[in-house]
Amino acid sequence: MDETRMLPQPIDRLRLEELNTILGKYKAGKARLDTRVKSAENWWKMRNLFEEQKTTDPKNNGFRAATAWLHNTIAQKQAAAMEAYPEATIYPHEQGDEAEAWALSKIIPVILRLGDFESVFSANEWQKAKMGTAIYKVVWDRNEHGGLGDIVVLRKDILTLYWEPGIADIQDSRYLFDVEMVDREELLEKYPDVLNPDELKSTFVPEKMPVEDQVYYENKCAVIDCYYKRHGVLHFVKYVGEQVIYATENDPTRADRGLYDHGLYPYVFDTLFPVEGSPAGYGYVDIGANCQTRIDLLNTGLTRNSINGSNPRYFARSNGGINEEEFLNVENTIVHYTGSLNKEDIIPIVPPVMNAAHLTYQESLISELRETTTNTETSAGTSSGGVSSAKGVLALQEAAMRTSRAANAGTYRAFRKIVYMIIEDIRQFYDAPRQFRIIGENGVPQYIFYSNANIKPVEGMTVMGVPVPPRRPEFDIDVTAERQSADTKAAMNELGLTLFKMGMLNPMNAEESLIALESMDFKGRDEIIQKINKSQTLAAQLAKWQNVAIAIAGQNNPDLAQQLAALAAGQAQQANQRTGMPNGANLTEDDKLNVPADPGAIPE
Repeated sequence: MDETRMLPQPIDRLRLEELNTILGKYKAGKARLDTRVKSAENWWKMRNLFEEQKTTDPKNNGFRAATAWLHNTIAQKQAAAMEAYPEATIYPHEQGDEAEAWALSKIIPVILRLGDFESVFSANEWQKAKMGTAIYKVVWDRNEHGGLGDIVVLRKDILTLYWEPGIADIQDSRYLFDVEMVDREELLEKYPDVLNPDELKSTFVPEKMPVEDQVYYENKCAVIDCYYKRHGVLHFVKYVGEQVIYATENDPTRADRGLYDHGLYPYVFDTLFPVEGSPAGYGYVDIGANCQTRIDLLNTGLTRNSINGSNPRYFARSNGGINEEEFLNVENTIVHYTGSLNKEDIIPIVPPVMNAAHLTYQESLISELRETTTNTETSAGTSSGGVSSAKGVLALQEAAMRTSRAANAGTYRAFRKIVYMIIEDIRQFYDAPRQFRIIGENGVPQYIFYSNANIKPVEGMTVMGVPVPPRRPEFDIDVTAERQSADTKAAMNELGLTLFKMGMLNPMNAEESLIALESMDFKGRDEIIQKINKSQTLAAQLAKWQNVAIAIAGQNNPDLAQQLAALAAGQAQQANQRTGMPNGANLTEDDKLNVPADPGAIPE
């Protein structure tokens, strides 16, 4: 069967048989990845067959050490990712779309918050650190908001997703299958008009993540969502076994348009360490499991040695006269024996002495694991070098967390794709206006209505009689960290106080401040530059009208003019004293020329 040939209309049982055959091939091609993912989850739980070995290894009750160094690494990486929680700012390609870009920047966080995206992001960051791959699914859920519908971002289990083997970008897969096990009765209740209960059966069973509960699939059926592309159009089939629940090619309203106008599979992969020829990556379990195993094996031996050393054992001659029951009871003050007592009757067993080299090797293994997973004490927020200032700790963390920043950069690239799909779904589905509560300037809540009216393609335009392609507003997406660590906040607050003390926030020092700020790079710099420019303009206007007032007063009331001039000079002197600047140091030559020498002269 040629998997690359186009699927004809309509989607029938024969086509479903072909899809099931392709799905089986995709599952076989993904078997090694599924095994690695399940192994990583077992490592996270620190299982490693320890419980089973208790029944097969009677020595020391089957004890085997299971330290949490690798567990701690993953926890630290997830925490670092949450501190870098992404936030998107939308910029227009054209000036006329600035209002739409501003509105999208405000409402997209609301859409994500209503869909509990923070929980999805947190769960995916755990999965990314453990297994190397986090998968997001961006869908239009028509059942949201009482049938009005809305965009939802979901977390996807990598074990239930199947793609073409050998492709590196999920968008290049010929087909993409998403499998979910659903209760049989639930399916019949949800799709009573399209499913025949006598034929409701499926033989496909996806891999499942190791869980604490015993999961049964006897009364469940595999509901398969199949995505594929034809001529740049994304099509979709939902089916069970050989029964079609829905297919876009069978729907006259969607046959030409497809499922989503953006034409992309609604899945975004966020990988930690990439692997050639696969959209999935590998995680910290894959690079740290071997070292963690050696640490646990060594700890097991050291622990058993310590236990043996703390529990004295003896060689006793079989025909000796010592009462062994009394001897083994440490509460007995007297131990009886018969005959003559010789030192050969009972001899202590001397356990092997623990070599200091073993402890040194243990420490080296721990250091190796921490270095290879970049989980040093500095990256964890501590320092043994005596550094205590916020700037100092932040500088050490910045140097130690290059790997985390690279991982966060990958997360931001994935989030940019998510936001792009959200914008395209808004363009396609937000026909009815919706109300959003947003945070406006200065933290003041605002309520706005938004629809896709101004971002939908505009058809039928001509220039000088020549048809012009439909205008379609486009946007750039900039992703930054919404949150910051405590040390980063402290450093930024310290920077703000320093700028204030140096007088760089004084509008009268605007030109010098702008030159300095443009050479700096920190979050919020552009906003400060904009505020200084605005304050500079207001200060210049105020100075001009002060001069006008002084001049007018000089023509009618010289005493009032002198009072106004003294008041203006006093205000300037107070501003200079607050910033530590000498009198007149913050006046440009133009400012000095605008001060009238004669209070009666009105400046132009």
